[in-house]
Amino acid sequence: MTGVANISRVYFIGIGGIGMSAIARYFLARGAMVSGYDKTPSQNIEQLTREGASVHFEDNVDMIDKEAQLVVYTPAIPGNHTELTWYRANRYDVKKRSEVLADITEGGFNICIAGTHGKTTMTTMTAHILRHSGYGCNAFLGGISLNYQTNYWGSDNSVNVVEADEYDRSFLKLNPTIAVISAMDADHLEVYGNVENMRAAFGSFSERINSTGVLFAKYGLELSSSYTGRRIRYSLQNDQADVYAESIVMKDGGYDFDVVSASWRLD
Repeated sequence: MTGVANISRVYFIGIGGIGMSAIARYFLARGAMVSGYDKTPSQNIEQLTREGASVHFEDNVDMIDKEAQLVVYTPAIPGNHTELTWYRANRYDVKKRSEVLADITEGGFNICIAGTHGKTTMTTMTAHILRHSGYGCNAFLGGISLNYQTNYWGSDNSVNVVEADEYDRSFLKLNPTIAVISAMDADHLEVYGNVENMRAAFGSFSERINSTGVLFAKYGLELSSSYTGRRIRYSLQNDQADVYAESIVMKDGGYDFDVVSASWRLD
């Protein structure tokens, strides 16, 4: 971890967002004083307050934490927001959510899961498996897990499972050890302008994988990238992929299947 580990007071502008609240929970778990603003109440914010955060719903400089060491904001907040403008004018350390997530995960073994759909499910399942393996991980999820009723949990080790959000090109701040790309359907075109630009961003995301890392991409995705490292194409049942499933059956309320590759089979 970087210097964020030593921060004791954090203020969030847009604290109720799913990505923002995961980072807020990270700081709460480390004993920091967490407060923030959001436009509307929600169940997630109610739970955050029970966990120790202080939240208000009025864009009012008189209600902010003027002793905050770090101010985190979501790109969904307009640039002329009164609180955000005040913090910037007074030279506080103001960062986007994606920048803070990059700071938190810097130097870790980062499993970053991206895609225009499927990423929340895959991130949660990956974190769940690591948690129940006994190895553990730090999980930053893009949804509230029904199993754990949270979108964040921590661990003593430096493995981070992160939902890599393509909105506002946020995932281009991350440094994956393992990157997953599940889909590249047209989305967030208000940010990218067209599908080609959006897909190019996914290519840039893959190029951020470190030199010892690996890219898992769904078979059939047309990913334009200069990434030259290890690449594994996965599929549900297409045997042209590097890894796929066979013998899929329902069992005890879940799925039982074999994982198959050219050189091995996991029954």
